Amino acid sequence: MERIEPFSSQHLTAICKVLGDTDSGLTGTEISQLLADCGIPDADPTLTKWKRLFNAFAAWQNSKQLGNCVLMFVNRAMNPSLYTKNDNVFATRRDELNVVLAFSGMNVGDDGKIRRSTKAESLSEAMKRATRLHDALSSRRVHRDVLEFCKAELLDQNYFHAVFEATKSIAAKIRTISGLQSDGADLVQQAFSLSSGPLLAINPLVTETEKGEQRGFVNLLIGLFGTIRNPLAHNPKTEWDMCEQDALDILTMVSLIHRKLDRTYVYKTSRP
Repeated sequence: MERIEPFSSQHLTAICKVLGDTDSGLTGTEISQLLADCGIPDADPTLTKWKRLFNAFAAWQNSKQLGNCVLMFVNRAMNPSLYTKNDNVFATRRDELNVVLAFSGMNVGDDGKIRRSTKAESLSEAMKRATRLHDALSSRRVHRDVLEFCKAELLDQNYFHAVFEATKSIAAKIRTISGLQSDGADLVQQAFSLSSGPLLAINPLVTETEKGEQRGFVNLLIGLFGTIRNPLAHNPKTEWDMCEQDALDILTMVSLIHRKLDRTYVYKTSRP
């Protein structure tokens, strides 16, 4: 194998997060076996999977001043014979690795082997925005429904569309739970208002504290629709210069609301 320069900390982190992803990455046992097969010391097997891989690769790179260990591991981890019963995992993992490896002028082929390719200076701005926002929201452990709006096709016209679609999803969920067909503030009042006898409740509504929480939730929803969703719906994108931090903050609030709605139940009282 040719001499490979050590991978940067950023690239190494990205590679390890693909390979050691909590849900779709290699298992702990697979990591142990592959590290042993490659002759790479397992620096700290008690760490989370991606950090465990990062420390093992980093220690090897630092001692050898080479990045060959990473390629050796990926070649073995991506051996197609390991994926005969789940080719979707192979395809997804390969695609995710190739996004990262493109910046080093490499890619994983159909045979699972890394080879040289044209070095990428940049990917589409939409893809970079999508990945960055998705990672930032994932680190905050936002609701899974919110992550659906971080896709590149929604972000290719800036964060405006992702935020707009995410706020629309709140009304859609309320309609699904309540059976109502209205929208905006009317929908919120019909579903949650204490004065008209709520269809939905976020708590037992027994104590004044619980009733106050319900009123606050109504105000939060109406405020979100009034200050975010409605302006987005009625004004052109050029009139709302939404930055990444704005999108991150708004989507985090949408996540909170989705979690509240997941715990909402039909309130068992008659309406007037």
